Amino acid sequence: MILLRLFFEFAKTGLFAVGGGLATIPFLQDLGARTQWFSDADLTTMIAVSESTPGAMGVNMATYVGYATAGVPGAVVATLGLVFPSIVVIIVIAGFLQKFRQSKTVDAVFYGLRPASTALIASAGLTVATAVLITVGGLEEHLFTVHWPALLLAVAVFVCLRYTKLKKLHPIVFIGISALVGAVFRF
Repeated sequence: MILLRLFFEFAKTGLFAVGGGLATIPFLQDLGARTQWFSDADLTTMIAVSESTPGAMGVNMATYVGYATAGVPGAVVATLGLVFPSIVVIIVIAGFLQKFRQSKTVDAVFYGLRPASTALIASAGLTVATAVLITVGGLEEHLFTVHWPALLLAVAVFVCLRYTKLKKLHPIVFIGISALVGAVFRF
C-alpha cells in the first residue's frame, strides 16, 4: 500500500510542478507535512544534496524520499511516479506535434504557465532561505531567531558574485568552498 501511495503522491507532484526541480519544493514541503515522511530540515538537506549530485533535482529528491520510506522498491516507485506524468504528456504531444506547433491556444497556455512556474520557484527560494536563515519560535520564546553565521555567509557569497572574475569560475569550485565552510563552521 505504501508503494501505491508513493507513486500517487509523486505523480501528483510531477503533474503539477511545472518549471523543473525547484518548482517541486512547495509540493514536497506539503507532502512532508501531510505524510510525516520527512521534516522541513530533511527537505533542506535533500535540496542541498540534490543540487550537488548528478541528475534532475526533483528526481533525486523523489528517489531519496522513496528510499527513506520503503527502501529500493520505494525509490524506484517514487521516481517512476514523478516522471510518469511527463512521459505521458511527451507521448501525447509527440503524437500531435504538427497541430500543436501552429496552435495559438497552446501557445497562450504555455505563456500563462510562465507566471505560475515563476511563482513556484520563488516560493521554493523563500522556503529554503527561511529554513536556512531563520528559526521561528513559540510564544514563550522570541518570535524568530536569525542564524547570523548563515546570513553573513549568504551576504559574502552575494558580494563575491558581483565580481566578474569570480563569475567565471566553475560551479564545482563554489560547491567545494561551500562544503569546506560548512564543515568548518558546521551550520
